[in-house]
Amino acid sequence: MEKKESMAMKNTESTFETVPRIFNQTVSQNGSRVALRTKKLGIWHDITWKEYHDKAKKVGCALVSMGFEKGDSACIIGDNAIEWVMADMGIQCVGGVSVGIYATNAWQQVEYVVNHCDARFLFVENEEQLDKWLMFRKKTKLLKKVIVWDTKGLLSFTDPMVMTFDQLIEKGSKTDEEYPALFKDRQAEVRPEDLAAIIYTSGTTGPPKGAMLTHKNVMWEAGTIVDDTFSLYQSDNILSFLPLCHIFGRLFTVFIHLKFIFIVNFVEKPDTVMQNMMEISPDIGYAVPRIWEKYYSNIMIKMADATWFKRNVFKIALKIGKKRADRLMNFKPLGVVLKGLCFLAWFAVFRKLKERLGFEKMRVAISGGAPISKDVLHFFQSIGVNLVEGYGQTEGTGVATLCRENEVKFGTVGRALNGVEIKIAEDGEILVKSPGVFKGYFKDQASTAKTVINGWLYSGDVGSLDEEGFLTITDRKKDIIVTAGGKNITPQYIENKLKASVYINDSVVIGDRRKFLSCLIMIDEDNVIKFAQDNKIQFSTYKDLTCNEQVIALIDREVKEVNQTLARVENIRKFTILPKRLYEEDGEVTPTMKIKRKFVNEAFKDLIEAMY
Repeated sequence: MEKKESMAMKNTESTFETVPRIFNQTVSQNGSRVALRTKKLGIWHDITWKEYHDKAKKVGCALVSMGFEKGDSACIIGDNAIEWVMADMGIQCVGGVSVGIYATNAWQQVEYVVNHCDARFLFVENEEQLDKWLMFRKKTKLLKKVIVWDTKGLLSFTDPMVMTFDQLIEKGSKTDEEYPALFKDRQAEVRPEDLAAIIYTSGTTGPPKGAMLTHKNVMWEAGTIVDDTFSLYQSDNILSFLPLCHIFGRLFTVFIHLKFIFIVNFVEKPDTVMQNMMEISPDIGYAVPRIWEKYYSNIMIKMADATWFKRNVFKIALKIGKKRADRLMNFKPLGVVLKGLCFLAWFAVFRKLKERLGFEKMRVAISGGAPISKDVLHFFQSIGVNLVEGYGQTEGTGVATLCRENEVKFGTVGRALNGVEIKIAEDGEILVKSPGVFKGYFKDQASTAKTVINGWLYSGDVGSLDEEGFLTITDRKKDIIVTAGGKNITPQYIENKLKASVYINDSVVIGDRRKFLSCLIMIDEDNVIKFAQDNKIQFSTYKDLTCNEQVIALIDREVKEVNQTLARVENIRKFTILPKRLYEEDGEVTPTMKIKRKFVNEAFKDLIEAMY
């Protein structure tokens, strides 16, 4: 009880904190400690907190010298990098609003965000991102400058609107020398209720909406997540690879980092995540379900190719691990015999497996951003990776519930964080109230009024609370299917079961107002190609692969296996493998790889109708 009271006190104090205040406090106490690490030319380089602060200071001073006022917005587009967070911190410390843009966005989407948030400055990573701005440069009248931090391929490029990150730092250094009190004075003007960031939602149902998060929101959330759920130490390492314009990635790389002073390691590029994971062996892991599902898929495929002896040893170890996971996730003691068997399974199999993945030091791993397959979650718990699931949305600053380190209850997303209230509306919708609830949608009072009512955030998700306060998510409210027979079906539950197959990357269950359920299936290309090679199946294009009879039979077996675990009314009677990959550029998936259900239903309506 005393522990809970002390936590509540901490969180009450943190509601009055701002990003610059915590940043200054951390730097003054830990200036010489390593804050960030980045890999260049095969070597990891350390950046101390003092160096981090100095660069952010120069960014902020330079922006102010070019007319950046308190409350102005600046956008950042690029993959995770030290320059991204230095720009982010510089913007916030002088009272600006930082707005991240997905590096994968098409130029039209970049134009929308830059203009919608009234950006005064635009930070871009490289030539590719600069080219996007060049496509709409005449339509951005408020933009003062575009700053590029990776200038490869731009040595001969000149434009009065464009400057390099180095030139910005040089300008900031001169401004700081001329006005030494400027940065400190601007920091002092920032209040907890001021905007720190606008985070644009994925846009699964239409144009992205800008969620306005205050300094109070982000710093309260950063403190509460860790105070209330798991331990962090100054010697801990994390790997930064989730997009920084997404609240999940931003929380760990920026906001939680400010308060808990661990070391953030930036991946070299998006496709080196697994390699960098092995090099760093992070103490805390966090990722969206797609990443954990990919790891699971790779492990299962490699084990299928292993020798007879290794396959069977793995099966025995996994069987022991599953018994352990079942008992732990239902709060039951292990017993002496099971503990002994678990030690043997760890020593013989899981110890080496975790080392090869880079998971050997990982105390806790978090899955968030979308629902994860329960089978995948259970698998990681079985091999000794403490993967837990959290729940929340951008509008609530990311996390509302989380399974604590030693409180992982199977099938739930944990209990409410300290200071978060959750209740279930009469129609099953999950409502959230906390200091993390956002200020509203930028330039969209109508949507704000529908989303926050009397301080309660209407999540759009349907779920239930058990007697111990553990939350279970059923589905998105708008996605629930009502069949022609009047049965309510939650497609997300079925889709997650299908995604547990190593051959299925994603799925969309169809059936609203129809006699039975059908499904559109996106194959896991790497694993299906391997299956094709192993079985000497000839194909020349992706479409050939998806139309092959043996591949269709493979997916049919996977669907039938899932059907055996479902009620009859939930069975998938027919399915179609999509003959093309889904791309963000085509509007079929969001930057975080969530399928835009409405768009896919419309784009492939002929395939859907053919199943009926």
